[in-house]
Amino acid sequence: MLELDNVTVRFGGLTAVDNVTLRAGSGDVLGLVGANGAGKTTLFNAISGLVRPTAGSIRFGGTSVVRAPMFRRARLGIGRTFQIPQPLHGLTVRENLVVAQRFGTGKVDERRIAEVLEFTGLADKTGRDAATGLALTELKALEVAKALATDPQLLLLDEVLAGLETTAKRRFMGMLQDLHARFGVGIVIIEHDIETIATLCRRVAVLNFGRLIADGTPDAVFRDPEVMRSYVGNGVGGGHG
Repeated sequence: MLELDNVTVRFGGLTAVDNVTLRAGSGDVLGLVGANGAGKTTLFNAISGLVRPTAGSIRFGGTSVVRAPMFRRARLGIGRTFQIPQPLHGLTVRENLVVAQRFGTGKVDERRIAEVLEFTGLADKTGRDAATGLALTELKALEVAKALATDPQLLLLDEVLAGLETTAKRRFMGMLQDLHARFGVGIVIIEHDIETIATLCRRVAVLNFGRLIADGTPDAVFRDPEVMRSYVGNGVGGGHG
């Protein structure tokens, strides 16, 4: 479904993503990990259309999207959340989903919106101001709901679990597992917590200074000497990737 071939993103003299080749499909729950500054979010930005690669190709469902605008990629089936929740100020929870769905599909499907609100636990929050009336866990759920409302085939989740306390994180992980099974959506998730990734993901890809240094099962990847060296050398924590 998603095919990245030799994708490179440079900002001036800085190479943020360095010759990355990667595949992800609807059957995948893929963890994308690496230390701060490894290039994870930049790679998401290249896939979703926020930045244009300096070199390489990006195909989705067999179609090249490397020059496609964000809305075109969304309508092909790429959904995306952001590390910092970005509710539309002055709009209700439901209105946020309507705007996202119209952007991502070109129409409004009330049944889909109702289904997504129920699934993400926001059905009783539909009339609340999305920017001021939600707790952090609910804001995170709204990020997922906005992306899910566009009927994606692949979801890019950027640290959607960051900042949640343990119980909330476990509930959220359960929701993501149910999402994958119920909606048949592939997931690529950026997450710093290795235990979370090992529990949630069947496959893990590791970036280090923009390079893909490992791609395999969690057990194999986290035993890889190069991966272990990259974490020891760079540290793991919050922040932008």
